[in-house]
Amino acid sequence: MRIAVIPKGTTHAFWQTVEAGTRKAAKDLGVTVIWKGPLKENDRAHQIAIVEQFVTEGVDGIVLAPLDENALVRPVRAAAMKGIPVVIFDSALAGEVGKDFVSFVATDNMEGGRLGGEALASLLGGRGKVVLMRYQVGSASTTEREEGFLQAIRAYPGIEVLVDNQYGGTTSGETLQKAEELLDVIRRADGVFCPNESSTYGMLVALRKHGLAGRLKFVGFDASDELLAGLEAGEVNALVIQNPLRMAYLAVQTVVEHIQGKEVPPRIDTGVRVITREDLSDPDVRQMIGRGLE
Repeated sequence: MRIAVIPKGTTHAFWQTVEAGTRKAAKDLGVTVIWKGPLKENDRAHQIAIVEQFVTEGVDGIVLAPLDENALVRPVRAAAMKGIPVVIFDSALAGEVGKDFVSFVATDNMEGGRLGGEALASLLGGRGKVVLMRYQVGSASTTEREEGFLQAIRAYPGIEVLVDNQYGGTTSGETLQKAEELLDVIRRADGVFCPNESSTYGMLVALRKHGLAGRLKFVGFDASDELLAGLEAGEVNALVIQNPLRMAYLAVQTVVEHIQGKEVPPRIDTGVRVITREDLSDPDVRQMIGRGLE
C-alpha cells in the first residue's frame, strides 16, 4: 500500500517531526509512505501540482496538510473522483468531510489560540497592551488560532489590542521584517502573541535584535529547538504546543484503516497545551515536542 503524505512545507522543525510520525506509522502498519511537499508554505501552485501528480500516479491514499483551505479543494475532489481517499491533517479544508475527504486529523486550533490568549492575559495580570502578529492569509489552522486568541483577549477589558491585522508571512525572515516595520507599536506593547513556529521565531529574533527580548511578555506557538531555547532563557514566556508526531501517525493510520474497509471518525483531535520553562522536564511534554521518540 502506497500512501502519499503532503505537508504544507518541508523546512520548519514542525514538519520534520511530522515526517518522523509518518515514518513510524509506515513501519508499524507495513505500508510505504511517500513524503513530498513544497519547500515554502506559500507555494500553493506547487502543492496543487504535487496532489495532481499523486492522483495521476494512482497512489492508494493521500494525507494532505493544505496550505490554503480553498485552493486545495479542487485537486482533493479530483482525487476522490478517481477513488483515492484523502485524509486532511493539521489545517482544515473548505470541502465536505465524508464526501471530498475521509477525515480531518488535527489540533483544535481555536482552543490552541484561546489557550495562548489566556496565557498572555495571565502573564499581564489582565491589563496592558498586546500585539497579534498573524501568519498568512488562507491558512485555516493559524487563522483559527488567531481568532481563538482574540476571543480570549476580548474577555479582558483591561487589555488593549494595538495590532491584529498584520501578517508576518511564511518564513521567519519575513516575520522579522514585518516586526521591524511595526517596531514603534511593539515598543509600546506589554505582550505579543504569534500563531506558529516561523512567526514566533521571527518575532523572537526581532525582539532580541532591538533589546526587547525578556522585557515584554511573549507567547508563541510550536516547539522548535530555537523556540525551546528562548523559553529556557526567559525570552519566551510560554509556548502553545501541538503533538505533531501523534497527528502524523494517526493521519496515516486513518487513511490506511479506511482503505482496509474500517469505519473511521470524521474528526480526530490530537491535543494541544501550554508549556512554560518549568514544564520542559515533563515526559508528556517531551513526547509532544518530539524528544525521546524512542
